[in-house]
Amino acid sequence: MDSELRRESNRCTRSPRVMGLRARLKLRVKWRYIVASLSLLVLSAVMINTHSPSPSQQKRLLSRWPLHNYPTGLKRMGPKLPLHQLPSNGHSGIWKLSKSNGSDSKYAIQLLLPRPDQTIPKPASMQSLHPDIKPCRHKCTPDGSKPEKLVGKSGELKWGPGKTKTHERQAKPAEKKRHHFLVENNSISGAGAEGKDYVAGWCETSHSKAFTESLNWTKAESLPWLSRDDAEKMHLLAKGTVLSKARIPGHGQVLQVGLGGHNDTSSRVGDHSRLCRTGNCALIKRPSDWFEVFAFHLDRILGLNRSLPAVLRIFHSNHLPYKYTNGSPRPVVWWDPDIQHLDDDDNDQNSFSLTWPQYQALLKSKCGMKVPLNSSGCVGVHNSEWARLALFDFLLQVNDRLDRYCCGFRPDPADMCVENLLNVKCANPKDLMLVHILVRGSNPSRLVFIDNAGRPHHQHDNLNFRLVEGIDEFPERAIRVLQSGCLEQLLLRSLSVDKELWESRGGVPGLRATIHTIQQRARALLQHLQEKKLNTNMWN
Repeated sequence: MDSELRRESNRCTRSPRVMGLRARLKLRVKWRYIVASLSLLVLSAVMINTHSPSPSQQKRLLSRWPLHNYPTGLKRMGPKLPLHQLPSNGHSGIWKLSKSNGSDSKYAIQLLLPRPDQTIPKPASMQSLHPDIKPCRHKCTPDGSKPEKLVGKSGELKWGPGKTKTHERQAKPAEKKRHHFLVENNSISGAGAEGKDYVAGWCETSHSKAFTESLNWTKAESLPWLSRDDAEKMHLLAKGTVLSKARIPGHGQVLQVGLGGHNDTSSRVGDHSRLCRTGNCALIKRPSDWFEVFAFHLDRILGLNRSLPAVLRIFHSNHLPYKYTNGSPRPVVWWDPDIQHLDDDDNDQNSFSLTWPQYQALLKSKCGMKVPLNSSGCVGVHNSEWARLALFDFLLQVNDRLDRYCCGFRPDPADMCVENLLNVKCANPKDLMLVHILVRGSNPSRLVFIDNAGRPHHQHDNLNFRLVEGIDEFPERAIRVLQSGCLEQLLLRSLSVDKELWESRGGVPGLRATIHTIQQRARALLQHLQEKKLNTNMWN
């Protein structure tokens, strides 16, 4: 019975009608499957075009395709933004897939910019590094004036009011790497000492806790106004082993020493001269001359770059007399073997002789600007150098250069000009000689500033304006720094590099009084410029 039923069933299923119905049923199922698949594909495309990807998808997208190298068929529109500035939601700024205009119907990545009224939050990791530091654009920019741009050649950039930038030096790979290092260490980077303005970026409120704490890890290499050569020489002066010593004739308070590495202990006869010829010598000065180290940092911050590197140091060498190793920090100034000295032992602190009337005459001649440097009455020094010197000496009140005879202020009875009766010569200008006027043999058109200790405690009502007499235009970059209101912050940041100076002068509280004295003199100089109508293009 069962076998008969199976034979009947097989006969029915093999009939042409049943087989046709089964084939049509299979076709219908396949067709519905294809329609469903196409519907899901269309729906996915619509969702991709109308909804923003999640933050995790954004990160995967960015990590797969770097911002500067997109795969074929993809393009990026809009400005390049850091990852932490990419908006995470909303339609005011997202990564979006849109069809391109090409015939391949590929997709393009488009960056929609945030609305002008939208604030892009920074990650908490960025904010936590300096929670108290706030931008001081309102402090570092003079009221009512726009930031000036750099014009001119790359070798000697200068300020020009209201002009466009005609030349911009492209950063070298090494500079890009250094800038990346500063950013990684949460430092605000600027160009080097002869480059762009760095004041706005480094002007931080010195009253904030974060600023004070950050002074403990400031390195010379991270400061844009100190060059790599400055940092290397400061390291030599602060850490170099004393290998030799020599007296300077006529300068009993100064000792010349030869410096080397920690493992260098050679002290054979003739080594001292060799060390000095190769730029490995320094002058150890009196502890009271610590202000010369302060002057070095001021020189670099103002962009003058004419003084020699200097640090404060406590010596423990057996090569030195006891008074140099008694624990008192002393200023150590790099010895420049390229400086030209006169052969006259009584006038060896000059590269050439110059009287006060001759100095005033060459200021009027404007050597290197209106007449050639080798013209009669010129000494080969460019006219702009004297403006740098006058501004520097006025801020520090260094009279022992342009006014050794104390003719421009009321000297104390203990001053050398009074004890040596030099001030009595003020009635005869032809007898007034300038001293410490030095140049390098390799660059005789530029001055070198030495013996810059000055007068840190000079009274404000007795300032020596004779130092700026005859100067009709000052370096604008230095004046911009003085105008910015950021001199205190810049000096504190720079002086903190010298740990011996920082600790011996009492840190921020001790140095702030000296800095305020310099700021007060700067205000007096700016008022002098306005009254004499000098640098008028800076006051408009």
